[in-house]
Amino acid sequence: MFFLLFSIEGFAQCAMCRAALETEETGMQAGAVNDGIVYLMAFPYLLLLVGGIVIFRIMKGKKKNKV
Repeated sequence: MFFLLFSIEGFAQCAMCRAALETEETGMQAGAVNDGIVYLMAFPYLLLLVGGIVIFRIMKGKKKNKV
């Protein structure tokens, strides 16, 4: 609960991405890379969510069949 209430926003990149983006003067490409990292991070959580919903519905269906 503490970490959810008092989180600090941060941006991180791997060493190779940082080296490639330091040569960019406008910073537009750096923002795109950060957005891409967040985009790639979202898919595992979406897969877990869908899997949880499927398992929940299967378990709920089995309980209805027993009653």
